Amino acid sequence: MSNAVLVCEALGRVYEDGEHRVAVLENVNFSLPAGDKVAIIGASGSGKSTLLNLLGGLDNPSTGRVLMSGQDLASLAEPALCRLRNEQLGFVYQFHHLLPEFDARENVAMPLLIRGLPRAKAWLKAQSMLERVGMGPRMTHRPAQLSGGERQRVAIARALVGEPACVLMDEPTGNLDPHAASQVLALIDELGEEQASFVVVTHDPAIAAHMNRTVELRDGGLWPLV
Repeated sequence: MSNAVLVCEALGRVYEDGEHRVAVLENVNFSLPAGDKVAIIGASGSGKSTLLNLLGGLDNPSTGRVLMSGQDLASLAEPALCRLRNEQLGFVYQFHHLLPEFDARENVAMPLLIRGLPRAKAWLKAQSMLERVGMGPRMTHRPAQLSGGERQRVAIARALVGEPACVLMDEPTGNLDPHAASQVLALIDELGEEQASFVVVTHDPAIAAHMNRTVELRDGGLWPLV
């Protein structure tokens, strides 16, 4: 697909422990056009987090490849892969992974500072994104001073602040109340209109229904839901 942001070709991931061999993913083929929003559902242990790690270049496939903007992630040297992730990908995983010694604004600004944006501009962009997720009044609080839901909203702001081409989310609203979850969905809608693409792993039917399409991960492969 010519406008695909992310492509999997015959993707497989096998884990080996001595004589034991477990194929978690087998021959996964997937294409994500610009602006597309896809929900991935599946039973616990079906490999959803493994798939997200492969899509984000955090793990290498046993077979096949992942292409991001036409580049094979596994073929990139670590500095180039880190740069691509910083500039084109946003990550929201089940655990927020905020840096405890920094406040919310500093955490959100971190990807921009790594990118080389001047501190003043990075702070302004971080402040704006925190306000969009309802965390403006708490931007100078450190993670230990925030609730679980607040920390997750900061993590979402951090993933979105760099205006990535693709955002990978693993249960992004799992710790949020209904109002905060609706704010996140509204942000996904806004960024989708700006041609950002989303891959969202979720158990929440409301989240899945909000996406353009839903696929199920089972038996090591992705299956479209009719």
